[in-house]
Amino acid sequence: MTAARDRRRALGGVLYGADYNPEQWPADVWPEDVALMRQAGVTCVSVGIFAWARIQPTEQSFDFAWLDRILDLLHDGGIGVNLATATASPPPWVSNRYPEILPSDENGARFWPGSRQHFAPSSPRYRQLAGRLVRRIAERYADHPAVVLWHVGNEFGCHLPMDFSDAARDAFRDWLRDAYDGIDALNDAWGTDFWSQRYHDFDEVFPPRKAPYSRNPAAMLDFRRFTSDMWLQCYLAERRILRDAGAGQPITTNLMGPFKPADYARWAPHLDVIADDCYPDPADPHAVRHAAFQRDLMRSLKPGVPWLLMEQAADAVSWRPFNLGKRPGRLAAETAQCIGRGADGIMFFQWRQSRAGSEKFHSAMLPHAGTGTRTWRDVVTLGETIAALPALPPPGRDARVALVFDWENWWAVEERDHPTTLDYLELVRRWYRALHRRHLMVDIVAAERVDDGYDLVIAPQLYLLREAGAATLASFVEGGGTLLVTPFSDIVDEHDRFRPGGFLTQLGPLLGIRLTDFGVLVPPGGVGVGERTAPFTDARGTAVGTLLAEEIHAVDAEVVAVFGTGAPAMTSRTVGTGRALYLATIPDEQGTQHLVDGLIELTGVRPVVEGLPPFVEAARRGDLVTLVNHGERSVTIAVGGTDVLAHAEVRHVVLEPDGFAFLHVPTSEESP
Repeated sequence: MTAARDRRRALGGVLYGADYNPEQWPADVWPEDVALMRQAGVTCVSVGIFAWARIQPTEQSFDFAWLDRILDLLHDGGIGVNLATATASPPPWVSNRYPEILPSDENGARFWPGSRQHFAPSSPRYRQLAGRLVRRIAERYADHPAVVLWHVGNEFGCHLPMDFSDAARDAFRDWLRDAYDGIDALNDAWGTDFWSQRYHDFDEVFPPRKAPYSRNPAAMLDFRRFTSDMWLQCYLAERRILRDAGAGQPITTNLMGPFKPADYARWAPHLDVIADDCYPDPADPHAVRHAAFQRDLMRSLKPGVPWLLMEQAADAVSWRPFNLGKRPGRLAAETAQCIGRGADGIMFFQWRQSRAGSEKFHSAMLPHAGTGTRTWRDVVTLGETIAALPALPPPGRDARVALVFDWENWWAVEERDHPTTLDYLELVRRWYRALHRRHLMVDIVAAERVDDGYDLVIAPQLYLLREAGAATLASFVEGGGTLLVTPFSDIVDEHDRFRPGGFLTQLGPLLGIRLTDFGVLVPPGGVGVGERTAPFTDARGTAVGTLLAEEIHAVDAEVVAVFGTGAPAMTSRTVGTGRALYLATIPDEQGTQHLVDGLIELTGVRPVVEGLPPFVEAARRGDLVTLVNHGERSVTIAVGGTDVLAHAEVRHVVLEPDGFAFLHVPTSEESP
């Protein structure tokens, strides 16, 4: 075994680069690409993501000569390679010869080739063909000096959130056999005596295809678990092949932030480094905070390990109805946000703008208009900034606030036939936005990962609450923490069934309340007769609740806010030195901010930097404090530390619009 194979290569410094698709260009362009990459400060590129057809033009033949040449060129130019397994888009010969690999929708209609991701992740034939390809690539390049990282697949599930094919049918039955100790256990978990759905054999079970009316919610929940597991199995199968071939480099795949179909919390342990694709919409008024939420989610998936921004846009994308470009300075500001929230790699889709295909209007580091463009100047300047950064500290336990976010709960809470329709992600992000405006570091974790490192935990709409999660939250409060539980929480078990005893059966004793009715309100913008809002008043004033005004009863808790009717709207119960609060309505944006400000006063959690306006973002990773001005005017910030780019001590910084600063501020010091 060679020395290169025997060691695991560490990713040194902050990576800077992009997806590179040399197969789309004549070979005489490649040397120019490498020269321009060096000019832009590129240190790493992702190669081969959609190159299956070029690497394996027929089932019997492989062509590595072109890939050999480009990897050698990149290595000679001092540029590392994130080498892909090329399995994201099977070539036409695969689906032509093996149509059983094609996925189907819930109506049974096939998805055909001509786009990408046209394969059933549970298809044995697809996995066989993909495995053969990966094995040949791994055996050839495991020791190549250019390869610093392996990229498995691409954006698993992006365009195919669920597959209902016959391959999925067979794999789902096998998955259920592993999950349940016999068909009777499945019947009990799914409640199949309802509507005469009882099964006598696993072979009677089908994926939840098109049905006349509502489908079994427990079956839907398991099918979502199964779907996420099928994508994960594809990743793990390719990972095993890479390791068996002697690849010692880190292995990852690109996630997509809060992506509903895949439970990334289950994926994270299998990724050597978390990698993320993030495309904030310039037209979204919450874009800055939604992007920050996504960065914090990625950081929270693998605590203490820097993550990679695998894809972002240099300017406009091509797949929205209106593809607005980024204003000058925005690219650098978004990059600073990533680094401040734990990223050690900043990469783009893509290096050279495509000349054909669906993404030819998608921006790139090197646009069609060439090096005389603002985009090119921006990426060169950004490369210089990244190259000037010193070694960055790993993300630490900097957050004293945790926001509970759970994929299984997401799936369950958004199933139909509930008292009201809830947008779980939006409601979680509403709480995050309020915390972000107050410049607090926030971890985004499942209930089971809450610990005594936090002072404040907010658990929005935790409808599906597992026993372990409930026990962890109770332990957190008993240990001195402050917990806020919001309405429509602790309603069902892991099979989407009511527990005996009504609602809040696990958290009710901790909270000191009983819940008897959900008190549904007419949704904002909705029609119909009924209450549309539920104003409530606490010691700090009045706020507005929406969607629900639950009927709760204080058994062993203090009522700290009331609805206009005088009914309890919020309660608090002291447990040792901790507090357990319950909110019986869903506050609007201002109401959420009102409550967060009260929780800050109650718990004493401190911002990263004091006295900042809401449009300035502050983040901490160890001793590194990052400030970004997302506003439209210059601002002077009083903060002491060392400017790591200027190598100078400062007592204040001046930030122009979209300006940023990286400061060394030891955690033992208090910001003025």
